[in-house]
Amino acid sequence: MVSQYQIQVVLALFFLICTGQALARNTGRERISLNKGWRFSRSANNNDNLVYDVRSDTPTGNQVKILKPWILPVANPFIKAPEERRQRPSATPPGANITFTQINFNDSSWEAVTLPHDWAIKGPFYTGDNVPVTGGMGRLPIQGVAWYRRKLSVTAADVNRTIYLDIDGAMSYAMVWLNGNLVGGWPYGYTSFRLDLTPFLKPGDNNQLAIRLDNPVSSSRWYPGAGIYRNVWLTKVDHLHVAQWGTAVSSRNISTESAVIDVSIELENTGKTKQTAQVITSIHELDSRTGTGTAGKKVADAAQTTVDVDADHKQGVKSSVVVPNPRLWGPRPAQQPNMYIAVTRVLVGNKTVDTYSTEFGIRTIEHNPDKGLLVNGQHVRIQGVNDHHDLGALGSAFNLRAAQRKLEILADLGVNAIRMSHNPPAPEFLTLIDRAGFLVIDEALDSWKSQKTANDYHLLFDDWAEADVRAMLLRDRNHPSIIAWSVGNEVGEQTTGAAGAAIAERLCAIVHEEDSRPCTASKNAARPEMPFPAALDIINLNYQGEGIRDTPAYAGLDGIKTGPSYPAFHSAFPDKMILSSESAAALSTRGTYFFPVTKENSAPVLDAKADGGGNPDLRQVSAYELYTTPFGASVDKVFATQDAHPFVAGEFVWSGFDYLGEPTPYYSARSSYFGFVDLAGFKKDRAYLYQARWRPDFKVAHILPHWNWPERKGLVTPVHVFTNAEEGELFVNGVSQGKKKVAASGYRLRWDDVEYQAGEVRVVTWRNGTVWAEETVKTVGDAKGISLEADRNLIRGDGEDLSYITAKVIDENGAVAPRANNTIVFAVEGPGEIVATDNGDPYDFVSFPSKERKAFSGLALAIVRARGGGRVTVTASSKGLGSTKVELTAR
Repeated sequence: MVSQYQIQVVLALFFLICTGQALARNTGRERISLNKGWRFSRSANNNDNLVYDVRSDTPTGNQVKILKPWILPVANPFIKAPEERRQRPSATPPGANITFTQINFNDSSWEAVTLPHDWAIKGPFYTGDNVPVTGGMGRLPIQGVAWYRRKLSVTAADVNRTIYLDIDGAMSYAMVWLNGNLVGGWPYGYTSFRLDLTPFLKPGDNNQLAIRLDNPVSSSRWYPGAGIYRNVWLTKVDHLHVAQWGTAVSSRNISTESAVIDVSIELENTGKTKQTAQVITSIHELDSRTGTGTAGKKVADAAQTTVDVDADHKQGVKSSVVVPNPRLWGPRPAQQPNMYIAVTRVLVGNKTVDTYSTEFGIRTIEHNPDKGLLVNGQHVRIQGVNDHHDLGALGSAFNLRAAQRKLEILADLGVNAIRMSHNPPAPEFLTLIDRAGFLVIDEALDSWKSQKTANDYHLLFDDWAEADVRAMLLRDRNHPSIIAWSVGNEVGEQTTGAAGAAIAERLCAIVHEEDSRPCTASKNAARPEMPFPAALDIINLNYQGEGIRDTPAYAGLDGIKTGPSYPAFHSAFPDKMILSSESAAALSTRGTYFFPVTKENSAPVLDAKADGGGNPDLRQVSAYELYTTPFGASVDKVFATQDAHPFVAGEFVWSGFDYLGEPTPYYSARSSYFGFVDLAGFKKDRAYLYQARWRPDFKVAHILPHWNWPERKGLVTPVHVFTNAEEGELFVNGVSQGKKKVAASGYRLRWDDVEYQAGEVRVVTWRNGTVWAEETVKTVGDAKGISLEADRNLIRGDGEDLSYITAKVIDENGAVAPRANNTIVFAVEGPGEIVATDNGDPYDFVSFPSKERKAFSGLALAIVRARGGGRVTVTASSKGLGSTKVELTAR
């Protein structure tokens, strides 16, 4: 039943949306979503013979048409030196007569799609060997050439306006035609870009937009996704307007009484005559009541500035204003992520010709070499994760609710920071992060000139690195969550001496031209005495901090070997903050355990050893959370090393969530084992090890493994407890197994000699001499039924909002059967549909859109959306288990 309050909220939001659109029309700027109404067609081969440039997979022969000279000039606004900008050839570009770009082509037989769209995520998966896309890129059909087509309308009101196409991300080698004319494009799939459509538009509803994407194999080390996988906008402005990402807002002289806000604005005049404009900026609090990002209470006005802008030129305008009693932005939980909006109006005469809003936060950041990170003068230890851009079963197609759910799960575990690995994210993700109070390292590139895969960024670096880095900086510079910019990850140039350092210096110079926050790049091989780290502002270390292959369990393994390197880097760079930009690289599959268990506190997965932690037949890794990649370290080892070096600012764990691709150690699988949350969003045991450390006042006592081992009666079955207590006592069927102190065994309590007998395992923990937390695990009966739980029972019926439905296989008492793998069939009644299902198993090759999914360790997931309002009933059924329902309301 929808309450009167909920109806009022819906009506208020509808009013705000409608009012916002009306205000846009009255203030000179319209931003219109182009996500709907597309037709889509994809071929696994390049049938039209168009290419951006020659690659290893380029078709051979004289018919290949190279469009690079016509695409390169799109980067010119981001190239600082005029002599390095490219002139568009006067000749007609190749491919002018391509059928798909023409107005009269009939695309009615093509698939109708809504953006954001990932064509590969529906599968099917490639399995086995000798396949086009292997485990590294997720075994999904990302490769091929795709076309997207839709119509645009030009009204009489648009005649004297400039009209832009804004694409937040398209994977990859995007090329755009309008009415048969090549407008431009952008090859790097993670960069947001803008194209001016104005010269190619004509009055009426019959403007044909066609976008071509060309996604190569061997272009990535993880699943890159495919398609126009972020939002697309049509932006209509007066010829005199605030340029793309044309505001920079910074703060200084910050105290509890006041803060000085400096606003830098770039105006662009695309008209044919010089114009004189008045520029006025007002500062408002972000209206947190609506959650829509609207301007709330006004707190300050900057002085009006008059400026002349020549035809076909840009002109900068600067102003400053004092905000009294500023509400500072800071990371949760100790601080609050308070946000402001700068609203800039551009007037010609007495008419407002443009209005541009910029969200920002007021805060101070210090990167202290001895204390770590200080935000607003308070020490904040970085408790971060690395995050790839896919959203699990939804693929790379950005969805606001899916991203929000990810942040909610991470925040519950105590995460306060995210490193964007290894590319700029969707812009909306950063907005969510700002408002949620996380810290961010924004990262541009995974490779430079030296390749990691045959078709990766090394093919683009010389022509596009400056443009891609500068575009990231300009787009993202107003986000208060960003504490540093990364220009590279584990690039091959880190060990090439002066030559590699020179590239780092050049990229960091671009960062310093645009922003005051530090520039860095992550190192897994560069040593302190090499030139590379000296070129960077802070020291980001991948795995080196805790040591690589430096303990007996890793003896004999090939690869880099180094002891904990924090002291050496701190000694070599006493003025630079140090952090672990990738830590751990631990491996596990949720709810699976193998015996015997290593006695070490960190060990590589070795299938040849009895206690090696892996099962190569099942492609599973033991969830005792002691096993790692050959170059990695367990959580316990990472914690110990960082505690021994308190100057380290913190860590970004590899990784928070499992992700598609890079399925170490079993590349015959389809998704990774690194996360402490699995691909479906279910927490692994390792999550509680982090929660115990990162939320020290949250009472944690987590027992593993589950206690359903009938085949192990009388056999040693170790019991471990993750806790933030100091001491614990374990009981099996009421019999004490003795007391243990955490200090004696690292960062967990270990009872390694427990013999299995069915029944009950219970732990009681103490802190400061009093009972802290208790936990009980029981032997569960046979699977008898299914339970369903929705993360949200009330969702919007807009086709975008989502409800995540967890299905649990349960016994007669409602307890989850931890080894159940029953096939569950999901169905929906009402205005809803199942978008995808998953279970977190990296070796499950059932396509994500399937309505049937085996439970994995007792759990499965269905992702549901609604198109229209009403009651949505989700049913889960399984042979022998019956069926059950959960109801949602779509508004």
